[in-house]
Amino acid sequence: MAALRMLWTGLVLLGLLGFLQTPAQGHESVHPNFQQDKFLGRWYSAGLASNSSWFREKKAVISMCKTVIAPSTDGGLNLTSTFLRKNQCETKIMLLQPIGLPGHYKYNSPHWGSVHTILVMETNYNEYALLFSRGTKGPGQDFRMATLYSRSATPKDKLKKKFISFSKSMGLTEEDIVFLPQPDKCIQE
Repeated sequence: MAALRMLWTGLVLLGLLGFLQTPAQGHESVHPNFQQDKFLGRWYSAGLASNSSWFREKKAVISMCKTVIAPSTDGGLNLTSTFLRKNQCETKIMLLQPIGLPGHYKYNSPHWGSVHTILVMETNYNEYALLFSRGTKGPGQDFRMATLYSRSATPKDKLKKKFISFSKSMGLTEEDIVFLPQPDKCIQE
């Protein structure tokens, strides 16, 4: 009986370790045959959905940002985002490091002290991209975020519907979803 309990415990732990090492498996598969070079260029963050407490507190005041994606020297991506904050244009640069398969990235946030796994779940490269990220800010503070990137600052309604469906499939709720308004400056097309 003790051997059976140890075997069961070992299998459960292996399953947990496998989940932690590959946080996005199963229904969370990345875009097939993802081509990073086609993903480069200018995108607009048209929609966000998250279960994080920070996002829920700030979602009413967040606006769209423009992000330029370029290759990094390590095979990953440099994301340079320009956004409006306190009536000023600010720029933030993020380095996404490749992990595993194409379309899988990791980002270490120096500001929050958190680690994010970011996946390009679906894209047609010339119109939209759906990204999903998971992270941990501290013990017991796991969060999920879905992002709708659009090549245009005014995404079509069909993309918004697709994003709502995608966000819900990732375990987020209608209350977690926001479509970001365009600010008067900082993101000119």
